[in-house]
Amino acid sequence: MATKFLTFLFVVAVAFTAWCQNLDSLTYAEGQILSAETQQPILAKITYMSLPYGNIVGVINGDKYSFPMFEGAKYSITVEASGFLPAKYMLDPGEANESNRVNKDIELTFGSNKKHEAGEVMLLNNLIFQVGKSRINPESYPELELVVNMMKENDDMIIQLEGHTDYQGDESENMKLSKQRVEAVKDYLVSKGIKSKRIQTKAYGGTAPLSRDNTPEAHRINRRVELRILQN
Repeated sequence: MATKFLTFLFVVAVAFTAWCQNLDSLTYAEGQILSAETQQPILAKITYMSLPYGNIVGVINGDKYSFPMFEGAKYSITVEASGFLPAKYMLDPGEANESNRVNKDIELTFGSNKKHEAGEVMLLNNLIFQVGKSRINPESYPELELVVNMMKENDDMIIQLEGHTDYQGDESENMKLSKQRVEAVKDYLVSKGIKSKRIQTKAYGGTAPLSRDNTPEAHRINRRVELRILQN
């Protein structure tokens, strides 16, 4: 009996050691949420999601964040705080330091005087198209006007519009539709005085969904246009 018990303890010890080693080898994303004006901490809602499929999703409320980046996946992180403009970034485990940490402090700007940085990704939440078409719904114009104003206030800014559909239906048709939609957005911005050379476009079709869940809500969030700042 004593031998069996000792064997059991040995197995548990080995398993625990392996578990600890796995934790030690994990890469963690971490950082603070700060006011760009005062550099003081801000209480915010921090949402993170593994890419490209959104298999891992988490929400943290506070002025700092820390979470493991499982399986070497990249993560998107969205930060929202009352009175501040939201911010969205992509975190890459390939940029981890020697301590397996991806450190990214995120600064939020109060009101509309935001200094946009290269690499920032903005989801155009209120951009609405007719179902299955590239025609922009007039309800989308106020959000597009914000993009126009942002680019007029930042003369050196170059952006990339990235179009996504859900993954249902024909792949080639989805790719075609996502291309037509980002081109429609580009045409709108150009019509408002933004130079064409400052706007690049990229179509993904349904190849980069945020969620693989087969639900109406998941398909809705997969259908999106994102604005990536390439230069500012």
